[in-house]
Amino acid sequence: MERTHLRADRVETGLDRVLATAGDDLVVASNRQPYRHDYGDDGDVTVDRPAGGLTAGLDAVMRRVSGTWIAWGDGDADATVVDGDDRVTVPPDGDDTYTLQRLWLDDSEVEGYYYGVSNRVLWPLCHAALGTVEGCGDAWADYRRINDQFAAEMAAASGPDHLLWLHDYHLALAPRQVRERTDDAPDDPAADRTLAHTWHIPWPSWDTFRACPHREEILDGLLGNDVVLFHVPRYCENFLRCAERGLSDAEIDHEAGTVTHRGRTTTVRAAPMGVPADSIREQAGSMEAAGFCAAFRKNRGIDRDTRVAVGVDRLDYTKGIVERLDALERLLAERPRWRGEVTLVQIGTESRSNIDAYRRYQQRVEDAVERVNDRFATDDWRPVVYTTDMISNEGLAGLYRESDLAVVSPVRDGMNLVAQEYVAAQDDDPGVLVLSDQAGAHDVLGEWTVSVRPHDTVGFADALDEALSMSEHERRRRGNALSDYVTDNDIESWVGTVLGTVANLGHADGGVTTRADH
Repeated sequence: MERTHLRADRVETGLDRVLATAGDDLVVASNRQPYRHDYGDDGDVTVDRPAGGLTAGLDAVMRRVSGTWIAWGDGDADATVVDGDDRVTVPPDGDDTYTLQRLWLDDSEVEGYYYGVSNRVLWPLCHAALGTVEGCGDAWADYRRINDQFAAEMAAASGPDHLLWLHDYHLALAPRQVRERTDDAPDDPAADRTLAHTWHIPWPSWDTFRACPHREEILDGLLGNDVVLFHVPRYCENFLRCAERGLSDAEIDHEAGTVTHRGRTTTVRAAPMGVPADSIREQAGSMEAAGFCAAFRKNRGIDRDTRVAVGVDRLDYTKGIVERLDALERLLAERPRWRGEVTLVQIGTESRSNIDAYRRYQQRVEDAVERVNDRFATDDWRPVVYTTDMISNEGLAGLYRESDLAVVSPVRDGMNLVAQEYVAAQDDDPGVLVLSDQAGAHDVLGEWTVSVRPHDTVGFADALDEALSMSEHERRRRGNALSDYVTDNDIESWVGTVLGTVANLGHADGGVTTRADH
């Protein structure tokens, strides 16, 4: 029986009403910045704007509240455009703006904080890929120092009644560091700031997490928050169990979903993230989208009558791309009627290529694509079209709508927004979503998808056959249900849920922060 305290029930409060109370009291902190400044080929400064996902969704919110966003400035021209306090107003045009506060990292700090701990330790650990976890070594000092830099900026940028909203595994220590800074001034009315932290990747079981080389510090850091949020209830349950097993002095209330540690009670909740469904739908129906799809088919040799399956992923070992290609190969081997009838368009985005595990995985993907094409391709058809080319938002949305099915098959994923983006892009004749049961999105979308277990190649091939053979009536029934969910639970709904959760805790406790009596 599901515990009611861990359900991600939507808070019945309008986003506008919640934002009206936040005003410029909202401070967001994340590793990735929403706007990046670089030098173009002509030497002029160019601006890279949010393309989608978390940064695009939060950018829309920040433009409505005029708050402060703290992030690592990694653009070539970032330092050129900031003022003396390392701040810049964004977006560069328009009336609705906010402050972007940039932090600076040297190459050694990037290697230790970002590549070392964040992506060689915490990322694989949380995705249960223990075989790729590396030792921290000196990188831990970089991770702690950069987290403290974020904490210092958050403390400086916030005041009485401010909400500090942190994001992801790059900043696990920063909440406790904020507390340590502000607790030094107990008479300061700003000392008891409200901290909420959204962890966007999975939280592993205790049996996996106990392998973390600094597990006590990670837990202690996160428990500096008033609220810790995951995308689905099972990650909340894992976190509570890890706190129970990993911290001898922590008090866990599983029914209430709280952890009391060092005199502070932290509430743990689930809030599944959504996507900007309306804007994706609009992009998918644009002239640019239609033109892109027509040109893509022509340039890639995909016949107009060939059915298209689409996969869109970072080239990351958690995304299940190789398993997807193995399943396609088995489908074509055992069900030859699909040869010449369907092409998988696999869009890959290179990621963290200076980490050995990523370089090896990218090579595995290329090898698998070559193997499947060598085995089955004909003079006028290829089973796999693989590209790492940059595609515009409109082009990608158009490709989603053009495709007969999307194959989203991560071996482990916190949420996965591609699945929802695909649904949002559909029209009255929707495609089929093939979705891994290891994605957080499966917890909320699974009953209307064709579910797969990525490592079950035989079952995966059967699922592809089911998706390609699905009747129009069943396809529309599932597609309509998916569309209703994604539209009703879009990114604005998610932001409203998170901010409403914080506000509701404040009303319940007579103040936003909850402290233990002792």
